[in-house]
Formats: sequence, structure tokens, C-alpha cells
Amino acid sequence: MVGYQLTFFTQQDRMHQGKTLAKWLLEETRAMGIGGATLIAGAEGFGRDGKLRSVHFFELADQPLEVTMAVSETDAERLLTRLKDEGINIFYVKTPIEYGMTGDC
Repeated sequence: MVGYQLTFFTQQDRMHQGKTLAKWLLEETRAMGIGGATLIAGAEGFGRDGKLRSVHFFELADQPLEVTMAVSETDAERLLTRLKDEGINIFYVKTPIEYGMTGDC
């Protein structure tokens, strides 16, 4: 199949509707019927503000998080529209890909 890899970049302390933004994004993509997404916790990173963010032993609030998924063009448009409708401001990368499964599933 041909579609997109969508990768969203956020951090542990960003919240939406009482949940971390990353957790909300995972739940929302599942509710939309998107086939899968992965939440990846980063050790360190920095954003456009140049501030270094990292995971600390006692404080995880600044931990960088990444949510990645492979989606069809239609699902990419639906999800980006949903984020816009929710008023969510989040950096993302949208990369054209070919994806599929090997073997019998």
C-alpha cells in the first residue's frame, strides 16, 4: 500500500483533555480506526525554541515523546483535520511511504 508515515513530536508535560498529548493521540488514532501507532520515549531532544529537554530520574515532565504511524492518504488527512479541529498545535513530519505486511496475517 502507498501512504504516509506520520510522526508527531511532543513531550511528557503537554496535556489535552486531561491526558498527555501523546496518550490522547494514541487513543484518538485507535478510535478513528487507524491500524496502529507507536509511542516512543526519547532520552533527549530540543525543539524550535532551542531548549534542551531530557528525561531525569526524578522528573519525567520534560521527556521528549514521538508518536509514529503508517497511514493511507485519507487517514492522514482525517487525522490532521481532527488535530486542527481540536486546536492542537503539534510539530509533525509527513513522509510518503510504501507499507504492508509480509506473510499471512
